Amino acid sequence: MRNENHHKGWNEIKTNDSWAIFKIVGEFVNGFEKMSKIGPCVSIFGSARTKPEDPNYKLAVEIAEKIADNGYGVITGGGPGIMEAGNRGAHLAGGTSVGLNIDLPFEQHDNPYIDSDKSLDFDYFFVRKVMFVKYSQGFVVMPGGFGTLDELFEAITLIQTHKIQKFPIILVGTEFWSGLMDWIKSTLRDKYHTISPEDIDLIKLVDSSDEVIEVLNKFYDEFQLSPNF
Repeated sequence: MRNENHHKGWNEIKTNDSWAIFKIVGEFVNGFEKMSKIGPCVSIFGSARTKPEDPNYKLAVEIAEKIADNGYGVITGGGPGIMEAGNRGAHLAGGTSVGLNIDLPFEQHDNPYIDSDKSLDFDYFFVRKVMFVKYSQGFVVMPGGFGTLDELFEAITLIQTHKIQKFPIILVGTEFWSGLMDWIKSTLRDKYHTISPEDIDLIKLVDSSDEVIEVLNKFYDEFQLSPNF
């Protein structure tokens, strides 16, 4: 009897997994339809815990304003902190402000600076991550936690393995990021040779909004804007 119940429960799980495919496909279809109409965008990542009085929040607003002034839309994860700052800057500049929201038990709630027709909701992290990578012409990465690092290394991996076209990855904050970059160079590249020297060529470390714009414009003076896969 116990084994029968065990097998019954397992079969129910497998059935639920199969039906989940339709929900996943629905998220992809909705995301592709909405995002394909938006135009060239730059994604801004960073901690959801950063408060409006924090210098990094203010810098993210400034960066997003200049990104919008230079003709790009701004994509964020749609929540508070640096995400809110990114949408706020785009909104202040009258630019395109996109929010890719994720349903989480904590931290996440929509911020009020997303364009009403450009707010997308996701249940699946992996679907949301595809939208960031497919429709971004650059990643601006502010100080953040595991989620920020996840997005950063996802992009680096996809570029390294030629699954997407190259685009600039801009780390903002020398003090925050230099330890990680030093470790990548000294340990991964030089000591253990687990990456190639060119794998990190596209990562730029900057401290100002003007430097962010300089990196973006220099890259796209050379390469044509297009979706990444």
